Amino acid sequence: MSAIAAGIALYYLQVYAYYEEVTLQVEDVQMTSLFTGEPEPILFENFNAIDSDSSPLRFRACFDTSLSFGFLTETYEIYDAAEPLNAPGWFDCFQAGELGNDLSSGVAVAFMGIENIQYGIDRVIAVYPDGRAFAWHQINECGEVVFDGNRAPEHCPPAPERLQ
Repeated sequence: MSAIAAGIALYYLQVYAYYEEVTLQVEDVQMTSLFTGEPEPILFENFNAIDSDSSPLRFRACFDTSLSFGFLTETYEIYDAAEPLNAPGWFDCFQAGELGNDLSSGVAVAFMGIENIQYGIDRVIAVYPDGRAFAWHQINECGEVVFDGNRAPEHCPPAPERLQ
C-alpha cells in the first residue's frame, strides 16, 4: 500500500504539483526583429500558458495572432533548431509531437521569441498560417555546453558565476 501511495504522490508531483497558470504579461509574447535584433511584442489573443519555478524548461503557451504569416516571416528571426518539448497531458492545447512534425514539414514556422530569456534558454514561438501559435522554452547551443560543465564557446555570452 505504501508503494502505491508513493507512486501516486510521485506521479502527482511530476505532472500537476509544480505547474501554475501564467498571469499574462507583455514579455510572454515577443519575437525577435530581423531589423533590430531585439524582441518586440506582437499582437495576440486567447493566451493560455503554464510555467513552473522548478525548471526553466516548463513554460508552454498557446495563443492566436492576427498578424499575417507573410508579415511574420519577413519581420522576425526564424528559429531553425526548434524542438517543442512535451507538455503535461492535462494542458491539451499544446501537442508537442504534432507541432514538431508540422515544423519539420514546413506547415508551421518557428521564430526566436527571446534569446537567453534565462542563460542558455530561449523562448521559441511557432506559428501556423491560420494564426494558431505556441511557445516553449528550449536549451540553446550555449546552454548545452555550459550545462554540461564546459566553458562557454567564444560566441556565447559569459556564463553566470553560478554556472562556471
